[in-house]
Amino acid sequence: MRQFLHGLLLLVALGLGACSSSAPNPDTIRVRWAADLETLDPLLYLNSVNTTQTINLLYFSLLDNGQETVPLLAEALPSVRYTDSLTFITYRIHPAATWDNGRPVLARDVAFTLAVMNCPGLPNEAAEAQFDFIEKIKYDSTDQRRFTFVCRGRSPEFYSASGDFPILPEYALDPTGSLAALSLRTLRMSEAAKLPAVTRFVQRYVGAQLNRHPGNLPGCGPYRLHQWQSGRYLSLQRKPIWWGDKVQPAPTQLQAYPKKIVFDIIPDENTAVLALRRHQLDIYPRLPAKDYIRLKESAAAKWLSFYSTGSYEMVTVGFNTRRPMLHDRLTRQALSRLFNVPALIAGTQQGLAYRSVGIIAPQTKPYYNSTLPFIPYSLPEATVLLRQAGWRQTATGWHRATVGAATQHLKLTISYRTGDPAYEAAALQFRSAAATLNIPVTLRPAERSIFIAQLRNGESDVFLHSLSGNPTAFNFAPLFHSQYTNAGNYSGFGTSTSDKLIEELAAAESQTQKIELVKEFQQMMQEESPEVVLYFLRYQTAANAKLTGLEPSPLKPGYNVSTVRLRKGS
Repeated sequence: MRQFLHGLLLLVALGLGACSSSAPNPDTIRVRWAADLETLDPLLYLNSVNTTQTINLLYFSLLDNGQETVPLLAEALPSVRYTDSLTFITYRIHPAATWDNGRPVLARDVAFTLAVMNCPGLPNEAAEAQFDFIEKIKYDSTDQRRFTFVCRGRSPEFYSASGDFPILPEYALDPTGSLAALSLRTLRMSEAAKLPAVTRFVQRYVGAQLNRHPGNLPGCGPYRLHQWQSGRYLSLQRKPIWWGDKVQPAPTQLQAYPKKIVFDIIPDENTAVLALRRHQLDIYPRLPAKDYIRLKESAAAKWLSFYSTGSYEMVTVGFNTRRPMLHDRLTRQALSRLFNVPALIAGTQQGLAYRSVGIIAPQTKPYYNSTLPFIPYSLPEATVLLRQAGWRQTATGWHRATVGAATQHLKLTISYRTGDPAYEAAALQFRSAAATLNIPVTLRPAERSIFIAQLRNGESDVFLHSLSGNPTAFNFAPLFHSQYTNAGNYSGFGTSTSDKLIEELAAAESQTQKIELVKEFQQMMQEESPEVVLYFLRYQTAANAKLTGLEPSPLKPGYNVSTVRLRKGS
């Protein structure tokens, strides 16, 4: 009854009680989001799919690293030159590119963005980790739009990775250029936080409240924030004057057809499906497998189009290696065998997800290590591994004696984001299997922001979440290097051996070397098991059949909303 009333209230709030036309509004595209976003701070754009999608519509990067790398803010793909130990990557910003006030986008703005990503005192740990291969930026004295990144090492990944961050306007937050005047080497020094230019800039950045007011740092993308009502919707308005309109013929990456994009926040899946059926939604991305199948078999299939593609997004189980009872790999290996992955795929994904031996998707050939086995669901193997790890089973559970410390008792909590049936099913399955072995497990579902805070603070024993990969980028430092245990490395994992392998992989100079190291990394991860992949998702999308231009993609969010438009004759 409570669930029905909750759905009814949402329907009333969305105006779903009234009749509506099956034809989409040609000027407004309405998309379902399952959850609100936490921030629009461009330094935190990697946090969630919704944040990343919105940031990409407000700001532009130099390159668009979709299924292939294409120029975005850059005029063309960069040129690359190598020396013995350095890579020089030269870009030129598109001559039409301007900020909203008409100022040209210049190399100084790129330098400013790099400085912000390395400025101590800001929430930039993930960005700093991802782009720390850039040593400095060199200006072209004859062209304010041309510049060169000087990169440490000779990795082929630098070519695309170097252009994969949103460019920010210097004039909006640092009109005197004081921050970009400091070298990246200076900003990365431990004492940089005390520099006057740094402290003043941090105060301005924090004072701008970019998490809720991105207009204080305008982007050069085609859209600006129109309205944001927390928990209800976020709407973006196309700019009436935008530099991309001057580029004719417009390449796909510069196309922006909808005059308005509205992301309706509808947490309940049944309510979201009903909104789609009643034509109050135009696009339902990341559609749950059960609803995808039901809709395809329903009368609504006559006026809906359906899209399904494999993705690089995976559901994983992580183990907090900072916990004494989870510090050894044998215990983590044992616990990873308490998940019946085929049953989870069949039960929660209707068989549409697929398994992997590790963090590399099976379709990412030739990097996928097919010589490794899938981690089995096996209570006997789990028991053997626990005993090898020093645990002893008694009538009161599993105990392990430790030298100079209290005896450990194997009891666990498992944390996950509330409201997602797939996470809940995996957590319940884990608790049930653990109970068979007399291992107590307490479920800790939490709202997304609380859950993320728990992960950052290392408050979870075991946790379920999703990670997104990329078919060409293999920088695993933000996720698994010991240097970033307070940033994106939620498992707290990191040894001298694993750190060295991650660093070698990031610096690999040839594809042959990279393939070898990526496969070695998968083997190491399976042996250490700080985070274990349960399965990779497929992206299912349903949309009004009168729309075209969704461009289904295996990369988040699985489609391109800016290219969506009405079919001719609709």
